[in-house]
Amino acid sequence: MISNIEQSLTRRKKLSLKSMSQNQLISSAGQQQFLFTSAYRSIQASGVFSEITTPAVDGESADSHFQFSIQKAFSQAKKAGIKKPVVMGAVPFDVTQPSCLYVPQEHQFVPREELLGLNQAPHARALAILNAKSIPAEPRFKQAVEQAVANFNFSDIRKAVLSRVLELELSQDIDISALFAQLVSQNASGYHFRLPMPDGSELIGASPELLIRKQADQMFSNPLAGSAKRDIDLDRDKIISQALKESNKDLYEHQLVIEAIRQALEPYCRELTVPETPDLISTAAMWHLSTNIHGRVNNPEMSALQLACLLHPTPAVCGSPTLDARKLINLVESFERGLFTGMVGWCDENGDGEWVITIRCGTVKDNMIRLFAGAGIVKDSCPESEWQETEAKLATMLNALGIQPMVAA
Repeated sequence: MISNIEQSLTRRKKLSLKSMSQNQLISSAGQQQFLFTSAYRSIQASGVFSEITTPAVDGESADSHFQFSIQKAFSQAKKAGIKKPVVMGAVPFDVTQPSCLYVPQEHQFVPREELLGLNQAPHARALAILNAKSIPAEPRFKQAVEQAVANFNFSDIRKAVLSRVLELELSQDIDISALFAQLVSQNASGYHFRLPMPDGSELIGASPELLIRKQADQMFSNPLAGSAKRDIDLDRDKIISQALKESNKDLYEHQLVIEAIRQALEPYCRELTVPETPDLISTAAMWHLSTNIHGRVNNPEMSALQLACLLHPTPAVCGSPTLDARKLINLVESFERGLFTGMVGWCDENGDGEWVITIRCGTVKDNMIRLFAGAGIVKDSCPESEWQETEAKLATMLNALGIQPMVAA
């Protein structure tokens, strides 16, 4: 009898979830909302119990001020009656800048197939572009690529990732729920996130790149480096993917990332499996060289957030060697990246969690959206090709907005 009642309640709960609209699921009057989806675990949360702005300096260390702030927030949440608290949010590219992390008042883990299959993506309203601005503009970005390549001949830098911002002013306020649903629909296998920002904007995106996932003593990482724009013609698309897999330039760029991650993780793992050659993965817009790394950590108490801080920033978003590449980025980039190319995700009090690299994303406020894209520069890079790569990567967000790639001033 009890079993029948439990089964009935379970069915009723699932039907209730499926009857919700996407907007109902991620919005609640008067409360800030958080959403992160993955094939591993998807989490939705609401309300802010506490905010953690402590910079993630030395975040891999349990004794760091950053990790102390996390543990203090967990302790306070449990005293306030929050069972099994989690921390969610984002850490910026530059870890000396304030973090954007929260302990939500309420959260629940939701099966991904239920969360993403609630309804069809709503039709986005037709939006006209009032103003578009690329920072830097195309000539300056290409000049920066030339500067980076020239610098490789006079330094130890082997790779530097250069990025740009595309700022759009649209004719109407952006329906963020519709935009998120379109991202999910067009990039179903990605990691989707939607988070409130302190300035009233929202960070939204569909990252393809797993920085770290940890469960008990098991850890996984899936770095991507080396990319090519997809083609709607299947035959041409296959040729493009094969050319990427055989590209010496892209294989070299990818190997720099893999070796850096291997060196970072080895001291902390009793087992570490790193395939010798990369695979190919695809999004709706791009092909990527991909390597799945798996290991078992020496200390199961080391959290997913500590491991993420250990790896961040990888050469996939910064360069190699890291410190020298960051100096070059600071020299040639004319804007602060903020959360772009940082990391976004969650971690629970047991240390389990998942963090992805904050790419294929934008920040939205009213009728304004800032989109971000970057390209890995190595000695064989061509300025025109690298500009086109950023254009292709911007397509993930532009397509979700229903906007075709454009030439910006």
